[in-house]
Amino acid sequence: MSLFKPNRRDILTMAAAMPAFTLPIAARASLGGPANGNPGHFSFSLGEAKITIASDGHFSMPTGGLGVNADRDEVKAFLEAHYLSPDVGYSHTNHMVVELGDAKVLVDVGSGTRWLDGTGKLIENLENAGHDPSSITHVVITHAHPDHIWGIRDDFDEPILPDAEYLIGSTERDHWMQDGLVDRVEPAMQQFVVGAQNSITAEGIEWTLLGDEQEIAPGIRAISTPGHTPGHISLVVESNGQQLIALGDSMSHAWTNFAHPDWFNEFDMDGEQTVATRKRLLDMAATDRMAVIGYHFPFPGVGHVMRDGDAYRFIPATWQW
Repeated sequence: MSLFKPNRRDILTMAAAMPAFTLPIAARASLGGPANGNPGHFSFSLGEAKITIASDGHFSMPTGGLGVNADRDEVKAFLEAHYLSPDVGYSHTNHMVVELGDAKVLVDVGSGTRWLDGTGKLIENLENAGHDPSSITHVVITHAHPDHIWGIRDDFDEPILPDAEYLIGSTERDHWMQDGLVDRVEPAMQQFVVGAQNSITAEGIEWTLLGDEQEIAPGIRAISTPGHTPGHISLVVESNGQQLIALGDSMSHAWTNFAHPDWFNEFDMDGEQTVATRKRLLDMAATDRMAVIGYHFPFPGVGHVMRDGDAYRFIPATWQW
């Protein structure tokens, strides 16, 4: 079987061709990447849990998809005020591995070589962090968008982690596997549907379907966080009274989602539901002082939520050696 290589949306093609920084040099310091790269993994502890963040890489997209229900000039001004390009967003891909008891749980599998340049580095970074991929016991998919599930197969169409148990929300699976769905979505989204179905039906993978508040392993559970997709789930890790939420894409921007939780984005399939879910998570994390991991937050994407008047702020965790 040949690799599934989708036609990219025009908006994504435009993103790949645009420079990473578009403001005049006098406007802000344009920090570039190092010649030899930076490490793609980060580790910390939460009670008895050992947690690693392993990157699948990065990609760029136009910022026109941010805050689509807000005034465009207000969105651009907000980005500029926060030293961000008003035209191109740089997204990280932060995968959590949590070791607790006998379980070693990986959240999402990235996009592999099937979507955008700059990704497909998950297995390499897992190994660099000291994790033998064969030691992963569970793989949990937050949702079936390309950058979270298309990497489920290698370049030979074999499961990348053949011995792991694969889990996905039952509502999420049911949505993408609807008969005739590809003919009911807009043309630009048809490749998303085909890619999701190809990944969910990949040979050699059997799925365990998850519901709200369902335990994956002791101390690790799934919670329903719909909106971005109909069956999106997030993971809660709890150990020794400490808690952490792996957000998936229920929050995807470390600035706009906190300062303007009412704004939703182009790829949020149900904007109003996305906002309601986000506000619930922000309140929960701030009230209970829970740590959070944002899949697309600046690497490693780990921090806390602080109330700031009627809005919130993301407070990055202190890097520890």
